[in-house]
Amino acid sequence: MERIASLLPSTTEIVCALGLRTQLVGRSHECDFPPEVEALPALTESKLDPRAESGAIDDRVRQLVREGLSIYRVDAERLRALAPSVVLTQEQCDVCAASPKDVEAALAEWIGGRPRVISLAPCTLADVWGDLVTVAAALGVPDRGRDLAQSLSSRLTDVSERALRLRPRPRVAAIEWTQPLMAAGNWMPELIALAGGTNLFGETGLHSPWLEWDALRAADPDVIVVLPCGFDLARTRREMAPLAAQPGWDELRAVRAGKVFLTDGNQYFNRPGPRLVESLEILAELLHPDEFPAKHLGTGWEAYL
Repeated sequence: MERIASLLPSTTEIVCALGLRTQLVGRSHECDFPPEVEALPALTESKLDPRAESGAIDDRVRQLVREGLSIYRVDAERLRALAPSVVLTQEQCDVCAASPKDVEAALAEWIGGRPRVISLAPCTLADVWGDLVTVAAALGVPDRGRDLAQSLSSRLTDVSERALRLRPRPRVAAIEWTQPLMAAGNWMPELIALAGGTNLFGETGLHSPWLEWDALRAADPDVIVVLPCGFDLARTRREMAPLAAQPGWDELRAVRAGKVFLTDGNQYFNRPGPRLVESLEILAELLHPDEFPAKHLGTGWEAYL
C-alpha cells in the first residue's frame, strides 16, 4: 500500500476521489478538500503573505522570481519523517504550488529509498482527465482512474449538451487576477465554451495572459466572471475595488446589466481536478439562469452589486 504525500490541492482531491484518502500521510498547506484532509500534517508553506492585497502579492512574486527564488518551502524534515512512497506535485505553475525543484531540494539529503515523484502539468480539460488516469495508475488502481475520468466526462457532456443548444451565447471576460489585470487561460476558455458562452480573452491550453484595462473596456463583455487564483468569495469581493475604480467601469455592458459575478476560484476554477465539473455547472448558471437553477449560489458564486 502506497504512502502518499500530496503537495497540491487538486491532487489531494484526486487521491480522495479515487478512494485512497486513508493512504494520504501529508498534504500542502492549501489542501482543504475534502475537509477531513486538514487533519493531515502540512508539508509546505508560502513565502507570500496571503492577507496582502493583489497588487502587493504580485509585486512579491515578481521579486522572488527576479531573485531566482522559490515561492514555496517544503518541510524536508517532516517529509522524511512521514516516509511517503509517492509524492504528488506539479510543474504547471511555480506560483500555484510547490514545484519538482522544490521537492528535489527537500529530498536532496534523503537517506535510503527515495519516494517516487509524480509531477503533473495540466493545461486543458483532456490533460486533467488524463492526470486522473496517471495518478490512479501510479497508485496501483488504474481501473478507478479510468472509471472516474469517464464519469466526470459524462457529467461534463450532460451540462454542455444542454448549454450548447441555448442562444444567445454571451461574450464572457474571465478575470483571474484584479491587480494587475489577468485573464483566465488553460482550461477556462474550454469551460466557457461548454457552458454556452463566447470567451473573449485567454486561449485554451496556454497560460493566463495579462490584460490591459483598455482592451477589456473596448471588448465591452456581456458577462464578467471574476475568479482570482487562490481566493474565496469573500476575498474576491474585497479585491474588486481596483477593478471597479477603473475609468469607465460603470459604463460597461456587464456592469449596467448586473452581469458581473464573483466566484470561489480557489475551490473550483483554479483547481485542475474533479470539481471542474462543478465549475462548468457554475458557469452555466451564470450564463443561462433560465435553464440552469442557481444551486451553487452563495457557495460557488454571487453577483457583484
